Amino acid sequence: MENRKNGLASIHIAVLLFGLAGLFAKWVDLPAVIIVLGRVIFSSLFLLFLLKIKKECLRLLSGRDFLLMITAGIVLAVHWTTFMESIQTSTVAVGTLTFSTFPLFVTFLEPVLFREKLRLSSVVSAVIMLCGVLFIVPEFRLENTMTQGVVWGMTGSLSYAVLSLMNRMFMEKYTSSLTAFYEQATAGIVLLPSAFLLKPAVNGKDILVLLLLGVVFTAVAHTMYIDGLGTVKVQTAGIISGLESVYGILAAFLFLGEKPGIKELAGGVIILGVVFYSTFASARRRTK
Repeated sequence: MENRKNGLASIHIAVLLFGLAGLFAKWVDLPAVIIVLGRVIFSSLFLLFLLKIKKECLRLLSGRDFLLMITAGIVLAVHWTTFMESIQTSTVAVGTLTFSTFPLFVTFLEPVLFREKLRLSSVVSAVIMLCGVLFIVPEFRLENTMTQGVVWGMTGSLSYAVLSLMNRMFMEKYTSSLTAFYEQATAGIVLLPSAFLLKPAVNGKDILVLLLLGVVFTAVAHTMYIDGLGTVKVQTAGIISGLESVYGILAAFLFLGEKPGIKELAGGVIILGVVFYSTFASARRRTK
Protein backbone atom coordinates (compact mmCIF):
# COMPACT_ATOMS: atom_id res chain seq x y z
CA MET A 1 0.00 0.00 0.00
CA GLU A 2 2.82 2.39 0.92
CA ASN A 3 4.60 1.66 -2.37
CA ARG A 4 1.42 2.41 -4.31
CA LYS A 5 0.99 5.72 -2.47
CA ASN A 6 4.57 6.64 -3.34
CA GLY A 7 3.93 5.63 -6.95
CA LEU A 8 0.81 7.79 -7.15
CA ALA A 9 2.70 10.70 -5.62
CA SER A 10 5.50 10.29 -8.17
CA ILE A 11 3.08 10.31 -11.10
CA HIS A 12 1.13 13.31 -9.77
CA ILE A 13 4.36 15.28 -9.28
CA ALA A 14 5.61 14.26 -12.73
CA VAL A 15 2.35 15.34 -14.41
CA LEU A 16 2.46 18.63 -12.49
CA LEU A 17 6.00 19.22 -13.78
CA PHE A 18 4.92 18.34 -17.33
CA GLY A 19 2.06 20.82 -17.02
CA LEU A 20 4.38 23.60 -15.81
CA ALA A 21 6.86 22.99 -18.64
CA GLY A 22 4.67 24.96 -21.03
CA LEU A 23 5.23 28.14 -18.99
CA PHE A 24 8.85 28.23 -20.12
CA ALA A 25 7.67 29.15 -23.62
CA LYS A 26 6.54 32.47 -22.09
CA TRP A 27 9.32 32.87 -19.53
CA VAL A 28 12.23 32.52 -21.96
CA ASP A 29 12.51 35.24 -24.61
CA LEU A 30 13.89 32.89 -27.26
CA PRO A 31 12.44 31.22 -30.38
CA ALA A 32 10.54 28.00 -29.64
CA VAL A 33 13.06 25.87 -31.53
CA ILE A 34 15.94 27.24 -29.41
CA ILE A 35 14.04 26.56 -26.18
CA VAL A 36 13.48 22.97 -27.28
CA LEU A 37 17.12 22.64 -28.33
CA GLY A 38 18.27 23.64 -24.85
CA ARG A 39 15.66 21.39 -23.28
CA VAL A 40 16.70 18.22 -25.12
CA ILE A 41 20.43 18.86 -24.76
CA PHE A 42 20.29 19.19 -20.98
CA SER A 43 17.71 16.43 -20.62
CA SER A 44 19.60 13.90 -22.77
CA LEU A 45 22.86 14.61 -20.92
CA PHE A 46 21.12 14.04 -17.58
CA LEU A 47 19.50 10.83 -18.85
CA LEU A 48 22.89 9.62 -20.08
CA PHE A 49 24.27 10.30 -16.61
CA LEU A 50 21.45 8.24 -15.04
CA LEU A 51 21.92 5.38 -17.50
CA LYS A 52 25.64 5.27 -16.71
CA ILE A 53 24.92 5.17 -12.96
CA LYS A 54 22.47 2.30 -13.49
CA LYS A 55 25.07 0.64 -15.75
CA GLU A 56 22.39 0.10 -18.37
CA CYS A 57 23.52 -1.07 -21.80
CA LEU A 58 23.23 1.71 -24.39
CA ARG A 59 23.41 -0.52 -27.45
CA LEU A 60 20.32 -1.24 -29.50
CA LEU A 61 19.45 -4.71 -30.77
CA SER A 62 19.42 -3.93 -34.49
CA GLY A 63 20.12 -1.31 -37.12
CA ARG A 64 16.40 -1.12 -37.84
CA ASP A 65 15.73 -0.15 -34.23
CA PHE A 66 18.43 2.51 -34.51
CA LEU A 67 16.75 4.03 -37.58
CA LEU A 68 13.37 3.93 -35.84
CA MET A 69 14.84 5.67 -32.79
CA ILE A 70 16.28 8.40 -35.01
CA THR A 71 12.90 8.80 -36.71
CA ALA A 72 11.19 9.02 -33.32
CA GLY A 73 13.72 11.66 -32.24
CA ILE A 74 12.87 13.75 -35.30
CA VAL A 75 9.17 13.42 -34.49
CA LEU A 76 9.89 14.46 -30.89
CA ALA A 77 11.72 17.55 -32.14
CA VAL A 78 8.66 18.47 -34.23
CA HIS A 79 6.31 17.79 -31.33
CA TRP A 80 8.03 19.91 -28.70
CA THR A 81 8.82 22.74 -31.14
CA THR A 82 5.23 23.01 -32.36
CA PHE A 83 3.94 22.73 -28.78
CA MET A 84 6.14 25.60 -27.62
CA GLU A 85 5.30 27.60 -30.77
CA SER A 86 1.60 27.13 -30.04
CA ILE A 87 1.99 28.58 -26.55
CA GLN A 88 4.18 31.46 -27.71
CA THR A 89 1.77 32.32 -30.51
CA SER A 90 -1.38 32.10 -28.37
CA THR A 91 -1.71 31.04 -24.72
CA VAL A 92 -0.75 28.20 -22.42
CA ALA A 93 -4.41 27.14 -22.35
CA VAL A 94 -4.61 26.79 -26.14
CA GLY A 95 -1.27 24.97 -26.33
CA THR A 96 -2.02 22.45 -23.59
CA LEU A 97 -5.63 21.82 -24.57
CA THR A 98 -4.86 21.20 -28.24
CA PHE A 99 -2.04 18.90 -27.16
CA SER A 100 -4.59 16.91 -25.15
CA THR A 101 -6.36 15.98 -28.39
CA PHE A 102 -3.64 13.50 -29.39
CA PRO A 103 -5.99 10.53 -28.62
CA LEU A 104 -8.06 11.81 -31.57
CA PHE A 105 -5.21 10.98 -33.94
CA VAL A 106 -4.28 7.78 -32.09
CA THR A 107 -7.86 6.56 -32.68
CA PHE A 108 -7.30 6.42 -36.43
CA LEU A 109 -3.55 5.70 -36.57
CA GLU A 110 -3.50 2.77 -34.12
CA PRO A 111 -5.73 0.43 -36.21
CA VAL A 112 -3.55 1.11 -39.27
CA LEU A 113 -0.20 0.55 -37.57
CA PHE A 114 -1.17 -2.29 -35.22
CA ARG A 115 -4.04 -3.81 -37.22
CA GLU A 116 -6.47 -3.32 -34.38
CA LYS A 117 -10.23 -2.95 -34.75
CA LEU A 118 -11.52 0.61 -35.03
CA ARG A 119 -14.25 1.00 -32.40
CA LEU A 120 -17.33 3.10 -33.09
CA SER A 121 -17.11 4.57 -29.59
CA SER A 122 -13.57 5.77 -30.35
CA VAL A 123 -14.74 7.47 -33.53
CA VAL A 124 -17.58 9.20 -31.66
CA SER A 125 -15.12 10.32 -28.96
CA ALA A 126 -12.79 11.70 -31.64
CA VAL A 127 -15.62 13.68 -33.26
CA ILE A 128 -16.71 15.15 -29.91
CA MET A 129 -13.11 16.05 -29.11
CA LEU A 130 -12.82 17.81 -32.47
CA CYS A 131 -15.92 19.84 -31.54
CA GLY A 132 -14.06 20.88 -28.39
CA VAL A 133 -11.19 22.17 -30.55
CA LEU A 134 -13.63 24.15 -32.68
CA PHE A 135 -14.83 25.89 -29.51
CA ILE A 136 -11.29 27.14 -28.92
CA VAL A 137 -10.85 28.54 -32.44
CA PRO A 138 -12.11 32.16 -32.34
CA GLU A 139 -12.39 32.51 -36.12
CA PHE A 140 -11.11 30.55 -39.11
CA ARG A 141 -8.49 33.09 -40.16
CA LEU A 142 -4.77 32.34 -40.05
CA GLU A 143 -4.11 36.01 -39.36
CA ASN A 144 -5.59 35.45 -35.92
CA THR A 145 -2.89 34.47 -33.39
CA MET A 146 -5.25 32.20 -31.45
CA THR A 147 -6.07 30.31 -34.65
CA GLN A 148 -2.35 30.02 -35.38
CA GLY A 149 -1.88 28.64 -31.87
CA VAL A 150 -4.53 26.00 -32.47
CA VAL A 151 -2.91 24.99 -35.79
CA TRP A 152 0.51 24.70 -34.14
CA GLY A 153 -1.05 22.83 -31.21
CA MET A 154 -2.86 20.34 -33.43
CA THR A 155 0.38 19.73 -35.33
CA GLY A 156 2.06 19.03 -32.01
CA SER A 157 -0.83 16.75 -31.06
CA LEU A 158 -0.53 14.75 -34.28
CA SER A 159 3.24 14.38 -33.90
CA TYR A 160 2.83 13.25 -30.30
CA ALA A 161 0.29 10.64 -31.39
CA VAL A 162 2.82 9.28 -33.88
CA LEU A 163 5.55 9.37 -31.22
CA SER A 164 3.42 7.56 -28.63
CA LEU A 165 2.65 4.76 -31.11
CA MET A 166 6.34 4.42 -31.97
CA ASN A 167 7.19 4.28 -28.28
CA ARG A 168 4.67 1.47 -27.94
CA MET A 169 6.88 -0.59 -30.25
CA PHE A 170 10.02 0.29 -28.30
CA MET A 171 8.54 -0.65 -24.91
CA GLU A 172 8.71 -4.33 -25.82
CA LYS A 173 12.49 -4.18 -26.19
CA TYR A 174 13.92 -1.20 -24.31
CA THR A 175 13.48 0.71 -21.07
CA SER A 176 11.72 4.06 -21.19
CA SER A 177 14.85 5.87 -20.01
CA LEU A 178 16.96 4.43 -22.83
CA THR A 179 14.26 5.25 -25.38
CA ALA A 180 13.94 8.79 -24.04
CA PHE A 181 17.72 9.27 -24.19
CA TYR A 182 17.98 8.22 -27.84
CA GLU A 183 14.96 10.29 -28.87
CA GLN A 184 16.05 13.42 -27.04
CA ALA A 185 19.69 13.13 -28.12
CA THR A 186 18.52 12.77 -31.72
CA ALA A 187 16.22 15.78 -31.33
CA GLY A 188 19.19 17.78 -30.04
CA ILE A 189 21.30 16.87 -33.07
CA VAL A 190 18.45 17.61 -35.49
CA LEU A 191 17.73 21.01 -33.92
CA LEU A 192 21.38 22.05 -33.48
CA PRO A 193 21.63 23.80 -36.90
CA SER A 194 18.89 26.21 -35.75
CA ALA A 195 21.35 27.73 -33.29
CA PHE A 196 23.69 28.67 -36.16
CA LEU A 197 20.88 29.85 -38.42
CA LEU A 198 19.01 31.97 -35.87
CA LYS A 199 22.06 32.99 -33.81
CA PRO A 200 19.97 33.76 -30.71
CA ALA A 201 21.29 36.09 -28.02
CA VAL A 202 21.41 33.62 -25.14
CA ASN A 203 22.55 34.94 -21.75
CA GLY A 204 23.50 33.17 -18.54
CA LYS A 205 19.97 33.45 -17.14
CA ASP A 206 18.53 31.78 -20.25
CA ILE A 207 20.99 28.89 -19.91
CA LEU A 208 20.06 28.36 -16.25
CA VAL A 209 16.34 28.39 -17.06
CA LEU A 210 16.83 25.93 -19.93
CA LEU A 211 18.94 23.75 -17.63
CA LEU A 212 16.05 23.76 -15.15
CA LEU A 213 13.57 22.92 -17.92
CA GLY A 214 15.71 20.11 -19.30
CA VAL A 215 16.76 18.47 -16.03
CA VAL A 216 13.86 18.98 -13.59
CA PHE A 217 10.82 19.46 -15.85
CA THR A 218 11.87 16.88 -18.46
CA ALA A 219 14.41 14.27 -17.35
CA VAL A 220 13.48 14.11 -13.65
CA ALA A 221 9.75 14.32 -14.41
CA HIS A 222 10.07 11.54 -16.98
CA THR A 223 12.02 9.34 -14.55
CA MET A 224 9.47 9.89 -11.75
CA TYR A 225 6.60 9.05 -14.10
CA ILE A 226 8.24 5.80 -15.18
CA ASP A 227 9.13 4.87 -11.60
CA GLY A 228 5.50 5.45 -10.60
CA LEU A 229 4.32 2.98 -13.23
CA GLY A 230 6.07 0.28 -11.24
CA THR A 231 3.24 0.29 -8.67
CA VAL A 232 0.42 2.16 -10.46
CA LYS A 233 -1.69 0.82 -13.32
CA VAL A 234 -1.12 2.38 -16.72
CA GLN A 235 -4.84 3.25 -16.95
CA THR A 236 -4.66 5.14 -13.65
CA ALA A 237 -1.55 6.96 -14.80
CA GLY A 238 -3.37 7.89 -18.00
CA ILE A 239 -6.22 9.44 -16.05
CA ILE A 240 -3.78 11.44 -13.93
CA SER A 241 -2.00 12.58 -17.10
CA GLY A 242 -5.22 14.24 -18.19
CA LEU A 243 -4.60 16.75 -15.39
CA GLU A 244 -1.55 18.13 -17.24
CA SER A 245 -3.70 20.70 -19.07
CA VAL A 246 -5.47 21.65 -15.84
CA TYR A 247 -2.16 22.24 -14.06
CA GLY A 248 -0.81 24.20 -17.02
CA ILE A 249 -3.85 26.48 -17.31
CA LEU A 250 -4.01 27.09 -13.55
CA ALA A 251 -0.27 27.86 -13.40
CA ALA A 252 -0.58 30.24 -16.37
CA PHE A 253 -3.36 32.08 -14.55
CA LEU A 254 -1.34 32.33 -11.32
CA PHE A 255 2.10 33.15 -12.76
CA LEU A 256 1.38 34.75 -16.14
CA GLY A 257 -2.00 36.32 -15.55
CA GLU A 258 -3.51 34.42 -18.49
CA LYS A 259 -7.24 34.10 -17.91
CA PRO A 260 -8.90 31.60 -20.28
CA GLY A 261 -12.09 32.81 -21.95
CA ILE A 262 -15.49 31.13 -21.85
CA LYS A 263 -14.95 29.44 -25.23
CA GLU A 264 -11.55 28.09 -24.14
CA LEU A 265 -13.02 26.76 -20.92
CA ALA A 266 -15.93 25.16 -22.77
CA GLY A 267 -13.60 23.57 -25.28
CA GLY A 268 -11.34 22.41 -22.48
CA VAL A 269 -14.21 20.77 -20.61
CA ILE A 270 -15.23 18.89 -23.76
CA ILE A 271 -11.68 17.77 -24.64
CA LEU A 272 -10.69 16.72 -21.12
CA GLY A 273 -14.09 15.11 -20.57
CA VAL A 274 -13.55 12.88 -23.59
CA VAL A 275 -9.97 12.10 -22.49
CA PHE A 276 -11.12 11.01 -19.02
CA TYR A 277 -14.08 9.04 -20.41
CA SER A 278 -11.92 7.23 -22.98
CA THR A 279 -9.35 6.33 -20.34
CA PHE A 280 -12.01 4.94 -17.97
CA ALA A 281 -13.67 3.02 -20.83
CA SER A 282 -10.34 1.53 -21.89
CA ALA A 283 -9.65 0.46 -18.30
CA ARG A 284 -13.05 -1.27 -18.07
CA ARG A 285 -12.52 -3.14 -21.34
CA ARG A 286 -9.13 -4.44 -20.22
CA THR A 287 -10.44 -5.68 -16.88
CA LYS A 288 -13.20 -7.76 -18.48
